[in-house]
Amino acid sequence: MPFIQTSTLHTYYEMAGAGAPVLVLSGTGGDLRKKPTIMDSPLTAGFRVLSYDQRGLGQSEKPEIGYTMQAYADDAAALMDALGLESAHVLGLSFGGMVAQEFALAHPDRIKKLALFCTSPGGAGGASYPLDELEHLDLEARASAMLRLGDTRIDADTIIAMPKLVEMTMARLERSDFAHEDGHARGISGQLAARKTHDCWARLEKITCPVWLAGGRFDGIALPQSMQNMATRLPDATLKFYDGGHLFMVQDPDVYTDLASFFRSSSAGGAA
Repeated sequence: MPFIQTSTLHTYYEMAGAGAPVLVLSGTGGDLRKKPTIMDSPLTAGFRVLSYDQRGLGQSEKPEIGYTMQAYADDAAALMDALGLESAHVLGLSFGGMVAQEFALAHPDRIKKLALFCTSPGGAGGASYPLDELEHLDLEARASAMLRLGDTRIDADTIIAMPKLVEMTMARLERSDFAHEDGHARGISGQLAARKTHDCWARLEKITCPVWLAGGRFDGIALPQSMQNMATRLPDATLKFYDGGHLFMVQDPDVYTDLASFFRSSSAGGAA
């Protein structure tokens, strides 16, 4: 699998599919070694999908300093430069959606269309749940908390009745396989610290490319109200909610069809 040295970071990336390029910015703790990933999704059937481990995560460099939202955005531009990619559609997932907002503001000429999934604008527009507050919990407790936050239909009784659901979530959150890697803890804490500072609310009106906002109606991490707030502030935006939570992309089979329609359409309205 390929590594590349960009102007900002030694970066691990993956690319699959054929067609118009789509740059995917992953969520909190994103690591392409943890399967399945966006590279295993239907998106690669119609587009050339590029995803990478963001700074401090996965197999990418974990620098001592530099964990800022602007740095994450500049890393994305630097990767495109290194790969000779002038512009692309961009899909930002959760934390990746926060990075994508900064990317769109700092590098507007690099984006054709922007899809922001299960994310928040920060500031007065609403912030996503502070996931750093769960870091002190043991793995099982963190998994239970993430389940209830990720889908507000899940309560304590559901968790008791469905122990397999907790086990699956624990497996997704498990980090012990990589905890021995140099800078592992630093990268995780760096991302969480940057996440807390995210605030693009007052600048959203400067993002003029077509934007498709999508989220789950039962998301307790990126609240539906925050996404509605974003829709009112972005000049060219369409918003759609699905019957799911923070992981609505795996809960509703229509998501990828709609996403492909948006990227291929002549206007943002093509996603609805």
